[in-house]
Amino acid sequence: MNTPLSILKTHKLRITDCRLEIVREFLDRQVALAHSDLEDKLDNQFDRVTIYRTLNTFLEKDIIHKVLDDSGATKYALCYHEDLHDHDHEHVHFKCEKCGETTCLEKISLPEIKLPQGFKKREMSLLVQGTCDKCI
Repeated sequence: MNTPLSILKTHKLRITDCRLEIVREFLDRQVALAHSDLEDKLDNQFDRVTIYRTLNTFLEKDIIHKVLDDSGATKYALCYHEDLHDHDHEHVHFKCEKCGETTCLEKISLPEIKLPQGFKKREMSLLVQGTCDKCI
């Protein structure tokens, strides 16, 4: 089982209270979180700049990835992968229209899309909207 400490050690990151708390929040919630979600939860402990820098470090180290969402806010989700160097984030995301939570559906791959000649794909994303299993 992944713990905040094991995740930071695996990615060779210095252990700080802020990093531990942010990873813990992702593990506890199991949904995509915006900077504002973390700021609301942790604002008594860490300022917004520290949270922002921590999220950027986690993006660079592939601990989290950006999530497509129709809200316009950038959200992030924890990465779950076996190999630190051989993974992608091309999976389906699901947004519940009732609770507003966005979840990664890691086991559902995106379809292959053949682009016209001269086009080069950088990344793909797919957002499915509906009602999650908690809200049905």
